[in-house]
Amino acid sequence: MIDGPYFVLVVLGVLGTGLVAGVFCGFSTFVMRGLAALPPAQGVAAMKTINVAAVRPAFMAVFMGSAVLSVLIAVVTFVVWPGEGKVELLLGSALYLAGSFGLTLVANVPRNERLARMTAGAPEAAVYWPVYVREWTLWNHVRMVASAAAALVYVLALT
Repeated sequence: MIDGPYFVLVVLGVLGTGLVAGVFCGFSTFVMRGLAALPPAQGVAAMKTINVAAVRPAFMAVFMGSAVLSVLIAVVTFVVWPGEGKVELLLGSALYLAGSFGLTLVANVPRNERLARMTAGAPEAAVYWPVYVREWTLWNHVRMVASAAAALVYVLALT
C-alpha cells in the first residue's frame, strides 16, 4: 500500500488533475457553447480576454503544478517501484502529461495565439471564429478526458 509522503504526493496528484479536468469540463460543456452563440466579434473578444486571464497564478499553479506532480509521481514510482499501483501511477502521469499538458501546448495554445493576433471585429476573425471554436473544443474534450482519467487511475493506485 502507498503511504507516507508518497501517499500525500499521489493525493495531491488526484486533486490537481481532478481540478484541471473540472475546468476543462466547464469549458467543454457550457463556456464554449455560450461563446459560440455570440456574434463572432463578441465571441473572439471574450475568448481573448479569457485566454489572458487563464495564464494568471491561480490557474497556472494548478495546471503546471499538476504537471510537476505527475513528473514527481512517475520518477518516485520508478525509484521506489511499489508492489501495488505502479501501473496506475505511471498511466496517470502519462495521461496528464501527454493528454492534458502536452496537448495544451501543441493543440490549444497555438489556436489561442492565432486568435490573439486577430482584431475581434475583423473579417478574418469572423471567418476563423467557428473553426477555432470547433477545433479548440474538440481538443479540450480530449484534455478533459485525459485529466479525469489521470485522476481516476491515481485514485485506483491508492485503493
